[in-house]
Amino acid sequence: MKKVLIITYYFPPRPAIASVRLGGLAKYLPEFGWEPVILTASLPGTPDKQFQVVQTFYPGDVTACLKKKIYLHPDKGFQEQIRVPLAMREGKHSITSKISALVKGVIAYPDDQKGWYPFAVKMGEELLQKGDFDAIISSSGPATVHLIAKQLKRKHHHLPWIADLRDLWTQNHYYSYGSLRKWFEKRLELQTLAWADALVTVSKPLADMLSTLHHGKPVFAIPNGFDPDELGSAPLTREFTITYTGELYQGRRDPVLLLKVLHGLIAEGLIDPTTIKIRFFGPSQYWLEQEIRRYYLEGIVKQYGMVSREIALARQRESQILLLLNWDVPREQGVYTGKVFEYLAAQRPILAIGGPGGVVKELLEETNAGIHTSRLEDLQKILLEYYREYKSTGKVGYQGDKNKIQKYNHREMAKKFVQVLEEVKI
Repeated sequence: MKKVLIITYYFPPRPAIASVRLGGLAKYLPEFGWEPVILTASLPGTPDKQFQVVQTFYPGDVTACLKKKIYLHPDKGFQEQIRVPLAMREGKHSITSKISALVKGVIAYPDDQKGWYPFAVKMGEELLQKGDFDAIISSSGPATVHLIAKQLKRKHHHLPWIADLRDLWTQNHYYSYGSLRKWFEKRLELQTLAWADALVTVSKPLADMLSTLHHGKPVFAIPNGFDPDELGSAPLTREFTITYTGELYQGRRDPVLLLKVLHGLIAEGLIDPTTIKIRFFGPSQYWLEQEIRRYYLEGIVKQYGMVSREIALARQRESQILLLLNWDVPREQGVYTGKVFEYLAAQRPILAIGGPGGVVKELLEETNAGIHTSRLEDLQKILLEYYREYKSTGKVGYQGDKNKIQKYNHREMAKKFVQVLEEVKI
């Protein structure tokens, strides 16, 4: 069996959607003749025994270390601790958050995890010297993983290196720093990834973007996926439940269109407010609570805060409808949220709102697993059709094509990575 060193900061049980891709890749690579060894920072728990995980010392995020130096709690928000008012720091267009981002852009360059670099390089070198490895994969963010991989590649030229960008680096549509930092960081990206033998990202549009920046470099699109072992169903809620799991990114994922439509349908007497529940599982947002009150939906829409991934999956499976929120910018047309693949595994209808549609809309149409809209009138019609079906039969039926959905599981994802590994083999 061939051996691959996978360098990643995110890996189960680190609680983030980013961990899901790497966990799935490590789980299914052995089926295709590749033994993965995971190099990661100290994890907040014990990884599954089926994985060979090498953890290194991690000094902590740069911003957390800075808070300690100025006698602040490392795990609490800086703005919260210096008593910036809640409405100011958690507004959709928070000025103080923008100022914080500018400061972070300087101290956390290229990312908050840069302190991991020397420890990972040292351990990676020891592993490569002792083990008979055949390839390296690094998966970002954070970008530091690629800096680590580059340093190892420089000493081990014979090993093919695949750089996996779950999100683009300086081409990221969420890039939140200024033009000066972006200029420096773009140079860093070009200098770093020039050493890679191939680049991977999660969709064809994003792969095309990468190709325009990294001329002549082989670029492959390998979508995220779901673990086929997590395909499941559960008894549905008695209420007409619409569930969202995940972060809202300070309003970039915005459910206000849904709230507005729901308010109107209730006011017209077309939806009985006692039969419907909208649930948000993820970090609670002050601005969302204000929007809920604005549309008089306090008894219907509720934020439940952070829950474990197991609970989130259970809430997905029992829901009548799963809510997916896209950021309303044209550049997001190439972005699959990791959440959409978890939703596919839950086997419940997906209602995607906002944005240009892009690859998400194509995925839903291909699998018949849901529908996308950005227009108020269309959302009114869709929501009412779902609700009438629920009132008539007690549930919203699921029409997803299971054979087409299976194309997006982690086994297929791992198979595609192996194809890239074989193609770039030196």
